[in-house]
Amino acid sequence: MVKGWLKERRREPEWMDQPDLDPQLHHDALAGLTRVNAISGTTASLWGPISKLANSSGEPLRVLDVASGGGDVAIGLAQQAAKSGLPVQVDGCDMSDVALAYAQQRADTLGLNVNFLRADVLSDPLPTGYDVICCSLFLHHFDPPEVIQLLTAMRDSGARMIVISDLLRTRLGYVMCWAGIRLLTRSRMCHVDGPLSVQGAFTRSELRELADRAGLREMVLKNVWPQRLLMTWER
Repeated sequence: MVKGWLKERRREPEWMDQPDLDPQLHHDALAGLTRVNAISGTTASLWGPISKLANSSGEPLRVLDVASGGGDVAIGLAQQAAKSGLPVQVDGCDMSDVALAYAQQRADTLGLNVNFLRADVLSDPLPTGYDVICCSLFLHHFDPPEVIQLLTAMRDSGARMIVISDLLRTRLGYVMCWAGIRLLTRSRMCHVDGPLSVQGAFTRSELRELADRAGLREMVLKNVWPQRLLMTWER
């Protein structure tokens, strides 16, 4: 290994962030990310704290998955809620019309009441009326000021809970991502963007500082499989 490799964060534009993506390439990447999230246990990680809140509150909860992409996490949370018999309504929001249509079609095909809304969360106000705001694999797309802006917006939304899952910038995480994503999908976009995402990810201490600067000092950080960080905050 090169000394100092990944010591400093290096964020480069990801293929999926480009506005003129070919829809089929985009669909292939969304399908690939669905498999990656399934193996990574993303839905299960997020559902843990959400289900605890649902059980303790005894009231119906509304959950918003920010940057919902292909909808697999929002759909997975809705399926977990149905399986558990908990009154949890899950919606998603994203700025990509292609992703929104893809996600809505998947939810409708499965007969799930999951609604996907268009929102650019750095330019538009967060959709209101939600008890839980969650997101996954999203923070690493932004520079620190934008992360602070997003976390602050989540805090100010009135939500009772914030739950975030994202990559950690580690050497092991990079190797696992590079190899794993090639085993799980043929999507060239995923092959390119996966390692770039790890290079652009934050460390645990960096995310701790960003949460503190956003006024979320009580946010609990927990390392989870595979080389990810689960961030949970309750009002």
